[in-house]
Amino acid sequence: MSRDRRMPSPVSSEKPIRLQKALADAGLASRRTIEGWISEGRVRVNGNLARLGDRVTSSDRIRIDGRDVRLQSRRETPPQVIAYHKPEGEIVTRRDPEERPTVFRRLPKPKQGRWIAVGRLDINTSGLILFTTDGELANRLMHPSREVEREYAVRILGEVPPGTLTRLTSGVELEDGVAKLDAVSERGGSGANRWYHVVLREGRHREVRRVWEAVGCQVSRLIRVRYGNVELGRRLYAGNWRPLTEQELTTLMGLAGLSTVSPDPRRKAGAKPWPHRPAGEPMHSGGAKWGRRGTQR
Repeated sequence: MSRDRRMPSPVSSEKPIRLQKALADAGLASRRTIEGWISEGRVRVNGNLARLGDRVTSSDRIRIDGRDVRLQSRRETPPQVIAYHKPEGEIVTRRDPEERPTVFRRLPKPKQGRWIAVGRLDINTSGLILFTTDGELANRLMHPSREVEREYAVRILGEVPPGTLTRLTSGVELEDGVAKLDAVSERGGSGANRWYHVVLREGRHREVRRVWEAVGCQVSRLIRVRYGNVELGRRLYAGNWRPLTEQELTTLMGLAGLSTVSPDPRRKAGAKPWPHRPAGEPMHSGGAKWGRRGTQR
């Protein structure tokens, strides 16, 4: 054998993956956000400015804003996912120039990485937001190709004209194209207000409000009550969060086309998988009210 034909090292045999995917897997942000960082020149690989389409392995040196980033192997442990009940008046951003309250101020500290919001709710919308430390999971749950259902409770001010619900499910023209709701059901109401539940499978900006406005109806309150298989529930009060149950997480990963990690055989049955939650607390709400830092009240 000639000297030029050397056996590949473990590092060189590692399959390179796209830079934005590797950084998302490390829990730094969603792929869409990371693509923005790359376009802005904030990411370097082995000393060179990164470009969209670059592929990396764990042996590459990656720096974001001058700070080293350590890549980790995907799914060595299950991703952390929590459900948060966003109240009206909070915004889904880490920093706000106007210093308005943000959802991140109430969240617990993750074991590793940082929280990534699965979609957004505007400042006047309340309800369920999922947060995860897995950028790939967040990206898939938000991507239109997965068609993950979002369900909202909508309060309409005034009477809804006949035929409106049919128009909403057939499609209405918006400034960014035709939009429609996958399902609409009446849920009662009193006085001048009527409640409806609507389901859609995409997440365009303020889409629920805009489709109702397009048919001449005024939305006076909007609450997201479900994302995929995870429901807001009655016991998760505004400003509070809870970890997903193992069954919720398994089903959610399935909706994203991902598999979960087999439980560690060394873990005792019933042991808590969430290191930020005080010992002795249950894995799910199960009749308990979760506090702002995961404590029972």
